[in-house]
Amino acid sequence: MTTQKHRLALVTDNNDHYRKLLESKQLPDLTFTSQLDEATILLAAPPKLATKLDEANKVEWVQSTYAGIDALLGESLRKDYKLTNVKGIFGQQISEYVLGYSIGYFRHFDLYKQQQKKRDWQPHSYQSMIGKRMVIFGTGAIGSHLANTVKALGIVPVGINRTGIPPRQSAFAETYHINEAAKALESADIIVNTLPNTPTSDGLFDERLFSACRHALFFNVGRGQTVDGNALLQALDRGHLVHAFLDVFIDEPISQECPYWSNPNVTVTPHIAAISFPEQVVDIFAENYLRWRDGFQLQNVIDFERGY
Repeated sequence: MTTQKHRLALVTDNNDHYRKLLESKQLPDLTFTSQLDEATILLAAPPKLATKLDEANKVEWVQSTYAGIDALLGESLRKDYKLTNVKGIFGQQISEYVLGYSIGYFRHFDLYKQQQKKRDWQPHSYQSMIGKRMVIFGTGAIGSHLANTVKALGIVPVGINRTGIPPRQSAFAETYHINEAAKALESADIIVNTLPNTPTSDGLFDERLFSACRHALFFNVGRGQTVDGNALLQALDRGHLVHAFLDVFIDEPISQECPYWSNPNVTVTPHIAAISFPEQVVDIFAENYLRWRDGFQLQNVIDFERGY
């Protein structure tokens, strides 16, 4: 009996590093190829692969190095293969991003930095995070990790999802159905969007939803398409939101003319809230590969129709 050889091609921003990490795993029956038309498996960054997908005419499985796979969902792109993404590795980083900026805001750290430049000794009253209500859109791996993290600081995590049912053993104090989101936002101090880009989440944060807010902080660490930019700016002008921390956008990088740059109540970061560390990606790939090799179902399979 001959053992089937699986041929892997890399389409990432750092192929050499990924190859070294993969070679150290010594995965059985796996060989490397630099030719896309020879590969049966691809480890790929979706934006880099999207323009080359047709070359990989033998591919059976693509392991994304990103959580977001939007670049591979275009109508003109093939979908005759299994697509998996990386999950479960971003909760810690997202928590650090959200808490770092939230604490900085409520404790006026930026203001004190400015005062230091002027040698200005001027204390300001501040608020503790205890009892603040954080409404988290998305109760999956990222949202649940964030809920657990903030609960330890005395913040009340409130979940929003498509069922209104909290995940098992989650830290959410309350969970609302997405149709009841406006009710949850009325008492929100901090709002965090972790939702993927899907037909149901496209433009979800619109004027109607923002108008339910009462002087809240808003974080978008999900997808840019979920937010109506004009409605966001209007919500800031009207005081429904007091500050927006934006890490994801419809078009990246945003244009030099984008009003976000100059708005004092907007913080722009260049999609860095959580990144895929190659070591973590390779661990996920290795586990999935062994499942694939032995005929078991892959983990984190994307439904092309749903987009996640």
